[in-house]
Amino acid sequence: MITLPGLFGLGVATAAVGTLGGIGGAVILVPALVLAGVEPAQAAPLGLLSVAAGSLAASAGQLDEGLVHQRLGVTIETSASAGAILGALVSVHLDATALTRVLAAVALASAIAGVTRRRIRNLPRAAFAHEVPGEWPGTLAGQYSSESGIVPYQARRIPLGLVLMALSGLVAGLAGVGGGFIKTPVMREIMHVPVKVAAATSTFSVGITAAAGLLVFTAQGRVDWVAGAAVVAGGLLGGVVGASVQRALSVVMVRAVLSALLVVVSAVLLVQA
Repeated sequence: MITLPGLFGLGVATAAVGTLGGIGGAVILVPALVLAGVEPAQAAPLGLLSVAAGSLAASAGQLDEGLVHQRLGVTIETSASAGAILGALVSVHLDATALTRVLAAVALASAIAGVTRRRIRNLPRAAFAHEVPGEWPGTLAGQYSSESGIVPYQARRIPLGLVLMALSGLVAGLAGVGGGFIKTPVMREIMHVPVKVAAATSTFSVGITAAAGLLVFTAQGRVDWVAGAAVVAGGLLGGVVGASVQRALSVVMVRAVLSALLVVVSAVLLVQA
């Protein structure tokens, strides 16, 4: 069994890396715990605790920078949280092998999402040069500050986005991974939200998804609170570190490295399953 310092270290590292791309660190933490000998059914709650902690730590700074669209985050959570509750209820009826295969599929899907080619849809507008970054009250639109100037945007295809957010919640409840690896690409590619805003809004909202799943896991008696405390402490520190590094590094470069790691994790899990 992995030690408490080991859980803390994993929490720091995975939360930091997950925050960089807005996918949540649990997509690495949970497979790592399984590979270390933790049963998938016990690893899933620890993953959601890490997601909640990383979200709490990272979101404050991203909110101040005007990157988080709170109204959009709450909107997508209406379906994501419902999916998370359903997934958590179903997960107790799956055996360890089935859960391990779910984790492998999750890791592989994250890798594919990370290397998907992204086009620049939202460009700076001179008319917005003096506007303050942030969301437009009462809408699913807003603007954020890029290196080239202020970029306005408008979320699109809301119904389709909500259906896919429910899928992200279902995966979060089943595998304890937060669902951010689905949320960020969906917001970016389907809803046409700029990648920086999508990543920050995903980081903000996955904490709510995690909380919904944790309610069920707690009722089922599956949460190890001692191990969870170590993971939460690591997640809080990792979330702050990841949000700080995100400002300096290229998201494309970070996701490329992360995708390669997730392919390896997926392969190992499939062999183990």
